[in-house]
Amino acid sequence: MFRNAQSGRPPIGLPPVKRLKRSTPTPGGKKPRRPKRTGWRRLIPTWRMTLLGLASALLLGVGLFALGVALVKVPDAHAAATAQSNTWLYSDGSVITRTGQTNRQNVGLDKVSPAAQHAALAAEDRNFYNEGAVNVQGLVRAALNTAKGEGTQGGSTITQQYVKNTYLDQKQSVTRKVKELFIAIKVDATESKDDVLSGYLNTSYYGRGAYGIQAAAQAYFGIDASALSPAQGAYLATLLNAPSAYDVATATPAGKQNAVNRWNYVMDGMVKEGWLGADERAKATFPDVKDPQPNPGLSGQSGYLVNAATQYLTSNNIISETELAKGGYTIKLSIDPTRQQALQDSVQAQLHDTLNPDKRKKDAAAQAGAVSVDPKTGAVVALYGGVDYVKHYVDNATRRDYQAGSTFKAIALAAAFENNAKTQDGRTVTPRTVYDGTSGRKVRGGKGTPYAPPNEGDVSYGQITLQQAIDKSVNSVFAQLAQDTGLQKVKDTGIALGLPAGTPGLDPVPSIPLGAATPSVLDMAGVYATLDNGGKQITPWLVQSVDRAGEAVQLPAHKTTQAISADTANQVTSMLQGVVSDPGGTGFRAQALGRPVAGKTGTTDDQKSVWFVGYTPELVTSVALFGQDPGTGAQVSLSGVGGINGAAGGQFPAQIWTAYMKAALKGQPVSDFPTPADGGDSGASDLPTSPSTPSSTPSTGSATPTTGAGSQQGDGSGTGSTGTGSGGDSGSGGTGTGPTTAPTTAPTTQPTSRPTGRPTPKPTPTTKPTTDPTGQPTTQPTGEAGGSTGTGTGSGG
Repeated sequence: MFRNAQSGRPPIGLPPVKRLKRSTPTPGGKKPRRPKRTGWRRLIPTWRMTLLGLASALLLGVGLFALGVALVKVPDAHAAATAQSNTWLYSDGSVITRTGQTNRQNVGLDKVSPAAQHAALAAEDRNFYNEGAVNVQGLVRAALNTAKGEGTQGGSTITQQYVKNTYLDQKQSVTRKVKELFIAIKVDATESKDDVLSGYLNTSYYGRGAYGIQAAAQAYFGIDASALSPAQGAYLATLLNAPSAYDVATATPAGKQNAVNRWNYVMDGMVKEGWLGADERAKATFPDVKDPQPNPGLSGQSGYLVNAATQYLTSNNIISETELAKGGYTIKLSIDPTRQQALQDSVQAQLHDTLNPDKRKKDAAAQAGAVSVDPKTGAVVALYGGVDYVKHYVDNATRRDYQAGSTFKAIALAAAFENNAKTQDGRTVTPRTVYDGTSGRKVRGGKGTPYAPPNEGDVSYGQITLQQAIDKSVNSVFAQLAQDTGLQKVKDTGIALGLPAGTPGLDPVPSIPLGAATPSVLDMAGVYATLDNGGKQITPWLVQSVDRAGEAVQLPAHKTTQAISADTANQVTSMLQGVVSDPGGTGFRAQALGRPVAGKTGTTDDQKSVWFVGYTPELVTSVALFGQDPGTGAQVSLSGVGGINGAAGGQFPAQIWTAYMKAALKGQPVSDFPTPADGGDSGASDLPTSPSTPSSTPSTGSATPTTGAGSQQGDGSGTGSTGTGSGGDSGSGGTGTGPTTAPTTAPTTQPTSRPTGRPTPKPTPTTKPTTDPTGQPTTQPTGEAGGSTGTGTGSGG
């Protein structure tokens, strides 16, 4: 190897250079063709094709958008914004009433207080003055969700809402959204932001028939829009979201709370945007709101029917409240005019004709509500909401603020049978299962401090079958039954039978079987309709058809769900027949109907509400009487109403029910209920395996109640076989005379036959506990004993 002569280092080695070959030109001097795509590659467009397609689509979109802007005209605002009347019909097509008188007064933006303007912006569109006409993201989301049938979606700017209010209808469709888009762009280009905000505030619907913020300020506060405070303006802005649901004068407790929550959101938004000082916000309180002034055309029961139907339409997202307020609809209800009149007449004759508020101030507190439902279809055929809608605007048929009391015990029975409940000593629960009916007995099997509810008047019954316990509405038995079944299962069964899941007070707590929840009269009619319909649940409905300008509005299908087995429903129905057919049953007055009847009474804590929910195979009717102070609206006791000392579901409610059902079923053939699989409650009693399980040492019946004496149900005036005093649904009020001692022995066996299939002897009351029950909630309903007259004021059903 050679080395560099000077450095002595070896020479640098380089790799050999490859000689490049020239490509041989094709004949004619043409370049070679690119190989053709084969297989799946032929389906993929080249980048040139992709780019060309995107450019073409963009140009086409811009062209179509420009064409749309050019072609879509802004319609006449005055013609589109004029409200029409709605026509409300009975099921036979006769007219109930017409509504739709418009309360509108346009004012300039300078006549609206700055606080009210800022409140509307804080509630609906905080970036209004800094954005364009359209919220593209919100519009796309709303259009997609509407196309998928997912209902109304938010996200519109105030400009879009102004266009919708002024130029278009409220119908949720892709076509309407496209028109809204183009018109909003044109309006934004031709009108100032102040003009758009002014137009929005003047065309928005605030409820109570009020269009525009000036009419709303007068309707809710009795002042002009220029005088609205931040708190008042925030409340009116709250109403934009849901006018009727957030009207705190008429809303449910949940609705009132939602309104307050929304009001706080608006007020906090004003602070966040710098429109309201933090100190002023801290001092602000929720404003006082005027009572509504109903339209004279809604007097009598018409207003209640319209109100209930409106709730049905809006809650089921059939028609928005704003669209309904614009009018033009013909709405046929399921209400039978003949039965509706019969219900009104029955309440008048059985209740109001016996009251004299001028003589007895207590009589002014009585508020009646009633609903009648066809159990096979779920149709509401009659509804009584109160004495007169223009005098008492709260609908007693749909309100959810009074406890249901012992009417809930039917749900506890259904839960026990459906879930094959077992007693604490392992016996399967049946109508013949014997429980301890001692008043104030501690419930076994629960956690924490034992629940120990008293029976009505602290009357004890000793060993008593479940059938007898439902007949007399014995609280101590049903508190234990719910524990044996499982409190959550009782709640779940109530929801399955038809109670709304959000019913106030519907919680899995020990008092649940005694009716601590506050469902509406309509809700309870639906629950009992499920029992009457073999366990098939259909949510009660009120609207038969809706059309506008000859075009029918689609209504939701009436789903039928097998909530509980037919045998469970039939078993509960069989037991509820005893409440009426047994001489000592709390609902004995309903025997006067002369048909097979199943039902349950209810009387709540301090007798603030009393109920009777009953049914025949053809019809279910729920009747309640609520105690409400006519001045303050506070719940008060019904004791003393009608001159009766005490109040009970077996009195006025049962009497109203019976009178109505006689008229409603007149001329119809008498039919009977299905027989349960086990034939009812006949057979030997199922005694506990030991005296202390599940009950404490059984009573011997050798003692009498501490106050009063008697073992037989009283009549309407308070007269019983024995004893004096006031009781629960046994016919409290008035006095009766008889022997001063009770029978000394309790029945040892159940009779094997009776006209209605139920035992006729009633259990003998025993002495009440010598110690007060422990762990009892102070605000829970206590139910009624029903089979004894005494001086106790405990409530019951």
